[in-house]
Amino acid sequence: LTAMGESSMDPAQQDSLFSMMDVFLISLIIGLFTYWFFFRKKKEEVPDLPKMQSVVAPVRDSSFIEKMKKTGRNIVVFYGSQTGTAEEFANRLSKDAHRYGLRGMAADPEEYDLSDLSRLSEIDKSLAVFCMATYGEGDPTDNAQDFYDWLQEADADLSGLRFAVFGLGNKTYEHFNAMGKYVDKRLEELGAQRIFELGLGDDDGNLEEDFITWREQFWPAVCEHFGVEATGEESSIRQYELVVHTDVNMNKVYTGEMGRLKSYENQKPPFDAKNPFLAQVTENRKLNEGGERHMMHLELDISNSKIRYESGDHVAVYPANDSSLVNQIGEILGTDLDTVMSLNNLDEESNKKHPFPCPTSYRTALTYYLDITNPPRTNVLYELAQYATDAGEQERLRKMASSAAEGKALYLSWVVEARRNILAILQDMPSLRPPIDHLCELLPRLQARYYSIASSSKVHPNSIHICAVTVEYETKTGRLNKGVATNWLKNKVPEQNGSSSLVPMYVRKSQFRLPFKPSTPVIMIGPGTGIAPFIGFIQERAWLKQQGKEVGETVLYYGCRREREDYLYREELARFQKEGVLTQLNVAFSRDQAEKVYVQHLLKKNKENIWKLIDEGLAHIYVCGDARNMARDVQNTFYEIVSEFGSMSQPQAMDYVKKLMTKGRYSLDVWS
Repeated sequence: LTAMGESSMDPAQQDSLFSMMDVFLISLIIGLFTYWFFFRKKKEEVPDLPKMQSVVAPVRDSSFIEKMKKTGRNIVVFYGSQTGTAEEFANRLSKDAHRYGLRGMAADPEEYDLSDLSRLSEIDKSLAVFCMATYGEGDPTDNAQDFYDWLQEADADLSGLRFAVFGLGNKTYEHFNAMGKYVDKRLEELGAQRIFELGLGDDDGNLEEDFITWREQFWPAVCEHFGVEATGEESSIRQYELVVHTDVNMNKVYTGEMGRLKSYENQKPPFDAKNPFLAQVTENRKLNEGGERHMMHLELDISNSKIRYESGDHVAVYPANDSSLVNQIGEILGTDLDTVMSLNNLDEESNKKHPFPCPTSYRTALTYYLDITNPPRTNVLYELAQYATDAGEQERLRKMASSAAEGKALYLSWVVEARRNILAILQDMPSLRPPIDHLCELLPRLQARYYSIASSSKVHPNSIHICAVTVEYETKTGRLNKGVATNWLKNKVPEQNGSSSLVPMYVRKSQFRLPFKPSTPVIMIGPGTGIAPFIGFIQERAWLKQQGKEVGETVLYYGCRREREDYLYREELARFQKEGVLTQLNVAFSRDQAEKVYVQHLLKKNKENIWKLIDEGLAHIYVCGDARNMARDVQNTFYEIVSEFGSMSQPQAMDYVKKLMTKGRYSLDVWS
């Protein structure tokens, strides 16, 4: 039919059709040619793209190997540090290197690609040292988390790497020096060569002495390994140079900010350690009714901060030193504390340009940035000794900084046990008058203080509560020493729009968490201010109950000295018990009778009930407070309960409790 139809067209129609076809074909050819032409042009431009990309997005210089080669270093000292001590030790070791004709650099593992460790052998006489602190329950510090993850997953060949590890830990904790031990073991497994034995520092004893003892044996081992000798250069080498600003724009001067200049005037989330939020204190009340101590409950307003927290998290606060101590240091050194200055790193390649935010005034540095209340470490005494004009005082300082047994004993008694801070040392050594800029270079950074949050975000989404006791004691020299943060917080009185009641803070996440199922029973043990996280836990369980959720048994073991003196949150606990949220409230008053009664004694009284909750109810156990005595005694009590009612031997019972910890059913939030 179609063919018949086509053949039946007249010639005029056919001519018309062919002319239309011609136009169509020509248009199509032109279109295809044009498309091909432009497409081909684009293809020719493609090779230029990688060049453009390389200009736009340069690779981040995260190679410590390249930096070491560029600056002629052969020793790198990595630090995993939470409170600054491991960083300080790393700096001391890197400075030591020059005495042996070597050059060292301290490095934050967070800033570099640690897989480059396999390339360290490219550098002659190269060595990697690791100063690793253990944090929490055997965890790496925040800045060493990526390094720890890499070590766990790495299958790198580190056979050319020479290394040594010094761990910083505390024997009162369950996982003593876990991070240092792990790094030492894992590097060897990956083929690296250990050139000196693992050092285990104990902060419950004398961490400084442990470090010095290790360091004094470490360097001879390095010398022997590389065939080098000490150069005899014991002279003090300044790391920073002083620049005094006489004509400076005060808008460019730091006044206490931790990171960004003017960050306290122009607050921007997210808030963290380098960008704290200024929270208004809305409540500050004394909790105890008597006794010589001051226990307090504070509430910080976090409205509009976008800060989120969970029950069990910690709040970190940045305190300020007592202005009278700062003024006395200024007077004794004859310094105008309002002088604006910068301390600039003499090593231009260093990532750390200043020891603290600069430019700033000496007053700001001593108030917000430097630790002036803790006994100074031996390296500070060694560096300061040169400024003592009295030969006896100079010798005494040098002796305390030495590794000799007599020197260590003198440092322990005269500095550590007498709790002499830098002001006390200056007062007791009249000829010691160092330049204030060198003193500021040597003093460690003032660290944030952490408190277990005493509230639930379900009940108080815009507020974080703190429970704390002021620290105040008389030293062997008759001086009154005060805790920096607690005495600073004590004076934070709520005011309407008053700047004096602002607290720089941020939240640090914790593993101390309520069970996922509200119906799971909980056993909480927290004497003294150790009750803090449990106030949050109980608030949350009460809220869950109000939501119609089935809430399991909520059992609290609390302890204080006297019922009429320091029974914290008595009314709140009584209300929770009356409402049926707190199913058991057991309180030990240690000094209300002839024999002292502590929380572990009450646990023993109720051991059958406790075993039933653990064994049948699959209860979660939480312990908060003193690590040295209470947490250990409580753990031993659980060993006894498990052994007796679980019909297990002591080693089996210990293993059972350890497994509860591994499963997250026995959690600790302790301090020493």
